[in-house]
Amino acid sequence: MNYFSTIIFLLRDRQDFLEEIHQGVRLKSKISSLMISSFCFFALYGAIIGSFDGWAQALSSAIKLPALYLITLVVCLPTLYIFNVLFGSKQNIAQHFTYLLSAVSVIAILLCGFAPVTLFFLITINNSFKDYYFFMLLNVSIFALTGIIGVSFLYQIMRPIADPNDESVQAEKATALPAKAPDLTDFKPDFQVEASGKPEKSEFKNNLQVRTNILRFWLVLYGFVGSQLGWVLRPFFGSPGDGFALFRAKGGNIITGVWTAFTNLLN
Repeated sequence: MNYFSTIIFLLRDRQDFLEEIHQGVRLKSKISSLMISSFCFFALYGAIIGSFDGWAQALSSAIKLPALYLITLVVCLPTLYIFNVLFGSKQNIAQHFTYLLSAVSVIAILLCGFAPVTLFFLITINNSFKDYYFFMLLNVSIFALTGIIGVSFLYQIMRPIADPNDESVQAEKATALPAKAPDLTDFKPDFQVEASGKPEKSEFKNNLQVRTNILRFWLVLYGFVGSQLGWVLRPFFGSPGDGFALFRAKGGNIITGVWTAFTNLLN
């Protein structure tokens, strides 16, 4: 099975790919293909940045970088799924997972696009503290940029208004006026509730707004969880003179780490 053909499908025919997820078509195949492909892309980039401090760090980073993104996804998935279901979403957890995995795969592809640039700087700099801080900040910027693009992609494909199978969207269709001139004897104001028990139009709009806000909050949460997990799983680049270390002592956070690297680079 060609796992990378799923990535090509995602890139070339995004609308058809997302429509298949929405309809639940071959979800297991998509999940396995996206996981394997994104793992390979992340591992490649992890090996490049880890090569700054030798082969041992390269091997470690090739494993830890894919783990960073996939663990963050698994940790944050239940929150998004539960709240979406609570406010009317009819999509199952497999569909939610496939949507999120698609966004993670986009990030992995973008990182591979930056791989030649990162490799160029890796080859042309020295193994000194100044170059270490420069290389670290360069990659933090790349991670931030690709993460923002991936999050924007996820927001576009998971906005609840794009889900016509939801209860709230069905209510919108039920309460919408027909294209032809309406029969005034059958006309009902928007604020009335249908006899069948369907939600009123204002409730539909409220549910959409709540789910949109939940998605925005979740995206911020995803960013915080990912950045903190990245700090916990460090080092990814190694450090000159410290030797190989699989993990560092707990403490601090990504913001203080980046600020320290920035001040050390300037000094």
